[in-house]
Amino acid sequence: MRLIPIGVSGSFPGPATPASSYVVRVPAAEAAAAGHEARDWNILLDLGNGAFGALQRFMDPMELDAVSISHLHPDHCADLSGLYVYLRYHPERGSLRTGPRDTPLPVYGPSTAERHVALSYGLSEGESMDNDFDFRSWAEYPSVQVGPLTIEPHRVFHPVETYGVRVTGPSASGGTTTLAYTGDTDACPSVVELARDVDLLLSEAAFLEGRDDGVEPGIHLTGRRAGQVATDAGARRLLLTHLPVWNDPADSLAEARGSFAGPVDVAEPGTVYEL
Repeated sequence: MRLIPIGVSGSFPGPATPASSYVVRVPAAEAAAAGHEARDWNILLDLGNGAFGALQRFMDPMELDAVSISHLHPDHCADLSGLYVYLRYHPERGSLRTGPRDTPLPVYGPSTAERHVALSYGLSEGESMDNDFDFRSWAEYPSVQVGPLTIEPHRVFHPVETYGVRVTGPSASGGTTTLAYTGDTDACPSVVELARDVDLLLSEAAFLEGRDDGVEPGIHLTGRRAGQVATDAGARRLLLTHLPVWNDPADSLAEARGSFAGPVDVAEPGTVYEL
């Protein structure tokens, strides 16, 4: 299983990276070894502002098998509009013509995702995205299977309906491996359970200790709190993401290393992390 960050900027795109978006991929050989169709399997975790353009440097969006949206703030879902246009109107493969997809693309997310995305795109009354997106509410699914990948949602602590996800799939060395992605959250029991014993915790760390102490609870983690989640959960590796442009990554790293003894890095867009 591979993790490929597409965008890692917090709250809005930065000059060097789009907002949150991550591909989780199982290469064909690993899928076949696990008893599934011998092809690359791809799921997308979030698709924030600017991420759809960058995504096309790493894969053909037609090859997505599912999309998971943590919540409906634009830095996590705004570019679903671009993906919809690609799926529907591509001159060779769009849904108005004969294309490779025989079913709409599953999009898992908050309960109001279908209406939110339709409004943000500007659909007229009576129109829908049903030919291209199959919206499904995370609240109705304890887990889903996408080829060799299992995705489990966990409701986390943010001002709007928000889900972190655990993704389990085959490892490069055989057996299975697990990734947890927090979405946006503050510290809470559910984010610790989300991260329990994972091989890699991909955690937001938008706030800094001291600077953001006056902000109300339930918004974001700091590097220190992300490190504490990793420690409490027994995670084996921590990867920080969702840093806004005004954060110095070295500060977030220092905070996390003060509360987590394992390997810690800041996610880099385009880097392939092998689990």
